[in-house]
Amino acid sequence: MTTFEDYDAAIRALWAGRDLQTQKQIESGRIDAGTRGSTTGGKHLDPLQELVAEQFEPLLQIGAKVRSTGVLTLPGWYRRAKNWDIVVTYGDTLIAAIECKSQSGSFGNNFNNRTEEAIGNAVDLWRAYEAGHLGRVRPWLGFIMVLERSQGSLESVRDRGVPIFPVDERFRDTSYTDRYAILFDRLVKERLYDAACLISAEKGKGIHSEPLEEVSTKNLTAAIAGRVEYIKGLA
Repeated sequence: MTTFEDYDAAIRALWAGRDLQTQKQIESGRIDAGTRGSTTGGKHLDPLQELVAEQFEPLLQIGAKVRSTGVLTLPGWYRRAKNWDIVVTYGDTLIAAIECKSQSGSFGNNFNNRTEEAIGNAVDLWRAYEAGHLGRVRPWLGFIMVLERSQGSLESVRDRGVPIFPVDERFRDTSYTDRYAILFDRLVKERLYDAACLISAEKGKGIHSEPLEEVSTKNLTAAIAGRVEYIKGLA
């Protein structure tokens, strides 16, 4: 079973530009801590994607394919297609699709973009599924966000302007960390995603905290395990 320590190693590898296996060797003391593994060349989320993809590997026994590298394009409905970070298929059926994102700085500029992406990606894929483009079994969708823990992500947002109508009181005096937690909590509760995960980490360090239990690494791991067993049962 994938543990909190595994996710912590993946986050440390993310910041350091190491691959996941090199980071695990460093943390076990088997190689010098100053030795760099393979740099990601812009693919800094690869260690996290590798860790999550590994959790679907029991499905390889039934002939499923687990992909976490390369161009992984799935058809849409409101647009032609969308590239996902992790895609699991079994024959002509989509088993799971997961998006992995990180945000370091520029919180105000990027929060709305990330929110619109998360909502839009899910709505587009579900409509494509309803149209029969993704197989007969309901897909499983996940979203993972690594958010830099800093003053900019922790302090209350100074929203500009006065809304024409009253806004949801839950957003009052909230930080961007709080708002991501609200976003993912609602996306999961309303079944736009089957699981989500919000990780708060200081730059260069491992996981500092997981702001909401419902969208934590523990819940993500349990949800993936449930999906794996479900598909094995169908097969």
